[in-house]
Amino acid sequence: MKIQAAVLEEMGRPGPYAKAKPMVVQELDLEAPRSGEILLRIVAAGLCHSDLSVINGDRPRPVPMVLGHEAAGIVEAVGPDVHSLKVGDHVVCVFVPTCGHCSPCQQGRPALCENGAKSNGAGEMLAGGFRLSRKGERVFHHCGVSGFADHAVVSQHSVVKVDKELPLHIAALMGCAVLTGAGAIFNTGSVHPGATTAVVGLGGVGLAAILGAVASGAERIVAVDTLDSKLAFAKELGATDTFNAADPDVTAKVREATKGGVDAALEFAGSARALEFSYSITRRGGTTVTAGLPNPKAMMQLAPVTLVAEERTLKGSYLGSGVPTRDIPRFLGLYNRGKLPVDKLMTHRLKLGEINEGFDRLHEGQAIRQIIDFA
Repeated sequence: MKIQAAVLEEMGRPGPYAKAKPMVVQELDLEAPRSGEILLRIVAAGLCHSDLSVINGDRPRPVPMVLGHEAAGIVEAVGPDVHSLKVGDHVVCVFVPTCGHCSPCQQGRPALCENGAKSNGAGEMLAGGFRLSRKGERVFHHCGVSGFADHAVVSQHSVVKVDKELPLHIAALMGCAVLTGAGAIFNTGSVHPGATTAVVGLGGVGLAAILGAVASGAERIVAVDTLDSKLAFAKELGATDTFNAADPDVTAKVREATKGGVDAALEFAGSARALEFSYSITRRGGTTVTAGLPNPKAMMQLAPVTLVAEERTLKGSYLGSGVPTRDIPRFLGLYNRGKLPVDKLMTHRLKLGEINEGFDRLHEGQAIRQIIDFA
């Protein structure tokens, strides 16, 4: 079938993107779903820094590629061997397809699926190969989703079914921003009632973590960013303390305010420097979590003795260390009860043709979560 999609033609084009147009909306061919796959009509797709890091070249991927990994839609067709979904179902896309039989999957850690990571890195589908093409030329997939298109073929293991009453622009946020941010709070950081926590980097994922920290019952929630506007917004969402990372004395000020540092510091800025800072504001015996995705060449400095002498923990968090089929329904339950108001994260709704302007806003820090509204 013919679809309209935003195709990344070349990585690393300098901005502004509205002028350079790294993403070009054009007609592509989409193959019918194969065994274990479904055809989705995409209704909503979010713009995320992980997409931006492919556009600017921080996370190299093969091109041409249809980006977009945070999306929600309606099932329009199912391939052979799909039994848990049917036409008309509403689903949230998840950016790590899970094979179910590799070692991490068998250990209940689908975020680390080995086959999913391999197919995502190659820009292929979980079952192998490509479903997108342009005049006979293959077009690569992004995270098994490629949600910046009006339709997509995805693995049945790349989606979670949701209630049809849930607005799909809210559902889309659950697949990345909330799953990653709130998941890092609950799963990786184990933030509990009465805890002190810090969130470093206040993009859509970081602000979702702020909401998660509020829902967890944390007593002190420290928000850190370089933009005062984002700090003010974090305060509105429930942060108890805010600090500008550009302040040369910010480390000392956070440690003083929290009486030696926080129980759990979570970094979402995608910067080695931000991770070093997060480690520096973690108290003795505390946990530092990173869910940011810096350039693969970036390195950090760490005094290993502190891991031992202070019994520190440094942990990575991918997909919020979550189990999407378990966590997305949990987070939706919190949203429905008013405990996780993720709708507050949405700052812009745009058309597919406005995608380059949207990434300019994201790059400049002028937006939190922007949703492409295909409806």
